[in-house]
Amino acid sequence: MVHIAIVGAGIGGLPAAYELRELLGGRNARITLIDKKPDFQFVPSNPWVAVGWRVRKDISIELAPLLKKKGINFITGEVRKIEPESNQLTLHDGGSVTYDYLVICTGPRLAFELIDGLGPQGFTHSICTTAHAERCYEDVKRLIENPGPVIIGAAQGASCFGPAYEYAFILDKALRDKKVRKDVAMTYVTSEPYIGHLGLGGVGDSKSLLESELRQRHINWVCNAQIHSVAQDTMAVEELKPDGTCAGNHTLPFKHAMVLPAFRGIEAIAAAPALGNDKGFVPIDDYQRHPKYNNIYSAGVCVAIPPVEATPVPVGTPKTGYMIESMVTALAQNIKADINGEKPTAQATWNAICLADMGDSGAAFVALPQIPPRNITWMKKGNWVHTAKIAFEKYFIKKMKAGKTEPLYERLILKFFGVEKLENKQ
Repeated sequence: MVHIAIVGAGIGGLPAAYELRELLGGRNARITLIDKKPDFQFVPSNPWVAVGWRVRKDISIELAPLLKKKGINFITGEVRKIEPESNQLTLHDGGSVTYDYLVICTGPRLAFELIDGLGPQGFTHSICTTAHAERCYEDVKRLIENPGPVIIGAAQGASCFGPAYEYAFILDKALRDKKVRKDVAMTYVTSEPYIGHLGLGGVGDSKSLLESELRQRHINWVCNAQIHSVAQDTMAVEELKPDGTCAGNHTLPFKHAMVLPAFRGIEAIAAAPALGNDKGFVPIDDYQRHPKYNNIYSAGVCVAIPPVEATPVPVGTPKTGYMIESMVTALAQNIKADINGEKPTAQATWNAICLADMGDSGAAFVALPQIPPRNITWMKKGNWVHTAKIAFEKYFIKKMKAGKTEPLYERLILKFFGVEKLENKQ
């Protein structure tokens, strides 16, 4: 009986465990899921947690009871060392796990240390984890009691810009609800070369749409921004010109700040020889396999994807939820094929589909495929996106509780966007 170890129980890892169990059955494979947290957390809801619209219990699921019902082993612990040559994992408590196949879905390491003073251990907040979002909300409550300037944004090297825009718009709505918005000057600081770049070179009319939203909400912005340091109540930002030369330096005051950091691969990947690239991300081939270690597969934010284009300030490429789901389906099918002595054929779609909440409305975009040139590039705004995001949250959490893998809601979204019809033709 083969043993499949999965590291990471997030939006990639937990569905991977379910899909592999469904494809392989209980007799053909033993599956072990490892995560340092005892619960699954629906990360896309963290912007709502950060303003008090959700609490942890609304968006988290205790993993052990669910996985036991599915016949999946669960270890709460952090992987300290990965040894691909000997097919072994070492945990922080000293325990070890051997495997026949390894699936890496760890998500990123949050590289706050690259900028002095950045992050929850410094002077800014984050919504990258539920714990960070909870801490952010405590500061939002202080902001409401004692209003002052706010900075929201994404630092150089960040690769997931959607949540920063979401938080800016959601916080704007939350402050308006509390009747203090007029006392809060808001500035959006981003490494993107222009508003709406999103790490994707823009999607449809994203530039004008998001600029319009920021203007309507009286949120100023600084693009091509390189954050040099953060102090107790000020942020030192250098703004670059398109040619990379300095356009000006800003010392921005703030009472509350939320800035997304650069992402890196976790330390265990970075430390393993030939496993990760120079930033610790996992390289993969067309079938989600590591090019050197063919029994190692990977999906999600920890996967190495090159930037869409060169920019004056470095930006990464986002990995959206639908893309991650297609990666998971491909790797599960390919592991089954390999076990059966067949060649892998399943490939992820690499389509970017995103529902971004704006508090009382929202923006949806499609980039198909994510890397240009694209067959479809589309972005629209409407109250329906806000409703769709809430519905997706409830659907996905319910699906994880039930241990199901069928992407019904995702297919409905694809059909709405006209994507499914195009994919069937290809």
